[in-house]
Amino acid sequence: MALSSFDIDAPRWDQTTFMGRLKHFFNITDCRTALLSDSRLDEAKALVESCRAGSAPPGTSVEQLYYAKKLYDSAFHPDTGDRMNLIGRMSFQVPGGMAITGFMLQFYRTVPAVVFWQWVNQSFNALVNYTNRNAASPISPKQIGVAYVTATSTALATAVGLNLYTKKAPPLVARWVPFAAVAAANCVNIPMMRQQEILNGIAVTDENGNTLGHSKKAAAKGITQVAISRITMAAPGMIILPIIMQRLEKYKFMQRITFLHGPIQVMFVGVFLIFMVPAACSLFPQRCSMTVSKLEPELRDSIVSRYGDKVQLVYFNKGL
Repeated sequence: MALSSFDIDAPRWDQTTFMGRLKHFFNITDCRTALLSDSRLDEAKALVESCRAGSAPPGTSVEQLYYAKKLYDSAFHPDTGDRMNLIGRMSFQVPGGMAITGFMLQFYRTVPAVVFWQWVNQSFNALVNYTNRNAASPISPKQIGVAYVTATSTALATAVGLNLYTKKAPPLVARWVPFAAVAAANCVNIPMMRQQEILNGIAVTDENGNTLGHSKKAAAKGITQVAISRITMAAPGMIILPIIMQRLEKYKFMQRITFLHGPIQVMFVGVFLIFMVPAACSLFPQRCSMTVSKLEPELRDSIVSRYGDKVQLVYFNKGL
């Protein structure tokens, strides 16, 4: 293949199918990329940009271009092209999420422990949500602060309230309290962190990337899908693992190594997340679409008046 005609932005796998998206996200959520230096990531970005300009260095192979694009997609924001902070990248979801979730599941019995680990988790989630927002809709520091406080308060209220409520419930029910708190907080954290998109709309384009306007309905659809994906990402580890641990803890060898229960849960969560991070990200296309007929009347009429029935679908970046 002639590199001058190589389209590095063309999807390597079919993004209209779940399996195609799954391969894509297994590729870019590879946690090994989180270990690479900024200089190595910048080299990958330079190679991607040179390929876009049709001037890839002589001797560059297609596999080198694919690897550079993998690094670029894992570390640089799709809207701005800026390098994302390490903790907020999807490639850091496995190491970051496994540590925090493992300890949330281990230290669920006392209120101080619940409060601390829910605060840590919501701080991590807030940074991830901000990092993966649609960057075309800027958010002020005050709005970030309000979103953070609101989501953290929701998580703490849910966790502490259910923790107290389940004191007399079966032990397994109490182990599921962290998941209930995480799910409730995600339903608040993501919309709050991306409130500008809800208030002002998200940029929508035609299939060629030409901006057609801004839509609040498109923003609501994208944010809802992201919230569903995040809850799905956490669900298997936080629902199934407590069942596994409750059964394992009945064995004498587990009762002799209680000090290892936390690390064991961290490792188990890591196994779940290796598969669930790409699977959850793959539930919906990142380049989301919506029919023109479902847009706000003003935007719909504007598109119809300019393009007639030539434009049937609009597209937008839903974020992750």
